[in-house]
Amino acid sequence: MADSARISLASEPLALGALDGRYRAAVAPLVDHLSEAALNRDRVHVEVEWLIHLTDNSVLPGTSPLTEAQRSALRKIVTDFNAASVAELAEIEAVTVHDVKAVEYYIGRRLEGIGIANLTALVHFGCTSEDINNLSYALGVKDAVMNVWLPAARTLVAQITTMAEDSRDVPMLSRTHGQPATPTTLGKELAVLAWRLTRQLDRIEKTEFLGKINGATGTYAAHYASVPAADWQEVSRTFVEGLGLTWNPLTTQIESHDWQAELYADMARFNRILHNLCTDVWSYISIGYFAQIPVAGATGSSTMPHKVNPIRFENAEANLEISNGLLDTLGATLVTSRWQRDLTDSSSQRNIGTAFGHSLLAISNVAKGLDRLDVAEDVLANDLDHNWEVLGEAIQMVMRAEAIAGIEGMENPYERLKDLTRGQRVDAARMQEFVSSLGLSTEAEARLLALTPGSYNGIASKLVDHLRSSK
Repeated sequence: MADSARISLASEPLALGALDGRYRAAVAPLVDHLSEAALNRDRVHVEVEWLIHLTDNSVLPGTSPLTEAQRSALRKIVTDFNAASVAELAEIEAVTVHDVKAVEYYIGRRLEGIGIANLTALVHFGCTSEDINNLSYALGVKDAVMNVWLPAARTLVAQITTMAEDSRDVPMLSRTHGQPATPTTLGKELAVLAWRLTRQLDRIEKTEFLGKINGATGTYAAHYASVPAADWQEVSRTFVEGLGLTWNPLTTQIESHDWQAELYADMARFNRILHNLCTDVWSYISIGYFAQIPVAGATGSSTMPHKVNPIRFENAEANLEISNGLLDTLGATLVTSRWQRDLTDSSSQRNIGTAFGHSLLAISNVAKGLDRLDVAEDVLANDLDHNWEVLGEAIQMVMRAEAIAGIEGMENPYERLKDLTRGQRVDAARMQEFVSSLGLSTEAEARLLALTPGSYNGIASKLVDHLRSSK
């Protein structure tokens, strides 16, 4: 069809991206913290609290604390922020062509109704736009992390931990370099991933969310020019800390965003470890270690009705990669600003919600994918029974220990096991025949003859207990 003959969809209220379209339900909780509307609501919040802070502390001559009713009315501007507020701000910004200035005017319009029209000049007093923006972003990111992303990630890790504990005693053949190796248990391998993910979440939970409010180039120049008697650093510190943020005392026009880079690096590391889990589980499904529980009515393949595809893990992989592409770019971009200010950070930060969204979507998909898995213990047991050669390591180490203990005939254990096992399959009978021919002490021989690939996994099951100590 020629382009000119197409019906244009551009005027329809349709989502351009997948997060606001196909996957909206999975990422909707982030909208209240990281959308453009949420950013504007947080800007209103910061401006309102700054006005209250200045008056409560009588920072400027001629001001005095507001009444409780006036404070409540000001804060109601924030709590009542809705779709109509978004539309009004858009109308104001169409004139100002400046988003933060629009917020200032939006608040100013409401002061007369509160009975404090005389304080209109106090709205945005001493502030550069970045004073409001850095605090608003810090509040939005903090809320998104603590109230949405981190709880979802913690819930997923708890799910993996439960799986690890439930399968702690299920023997499993390891594969190093893709080749059969010393057995482990399925639970221990899941525990490794849960442990790694938990460490990253613990780091993220300790994130410092920094903020500043110190003027156009971070010098309080306008503040001291207008009100030289005030202790503006103390005013700034108490305000930022009152918002629940960490005060950054030394900045240019912008808060340096180093804390954001640190946070996004930790989140990206979590994503990469989760990606590792996805590829491992996908691979275990492909060799039959996990059976997937079909969803009633679902189609696995458009042409092959027998298939149950591991689509949740594949979807998660893709979204984790997209999230990390954005998180890595944000971390690299935000720590650099030309001289005292450029606008690269402003454009970059508008993608924070998208980066979080793809990660949150992946977390949701992994959780759903794991929930549809059954451990195929018979497949794992059969795999172990066809790989008796993995006991070669145990036999070699016992021979070394025997040699140290003074048992004769224990020379060249590695070479003798290599001749027996390398590149070839050894069954139970052949392995036990070899053990019986070595001339081991009675106790050592009995110990090795009792050993099977399924029981040769050391203290794998006990190691899962470390997850409890990390809770």
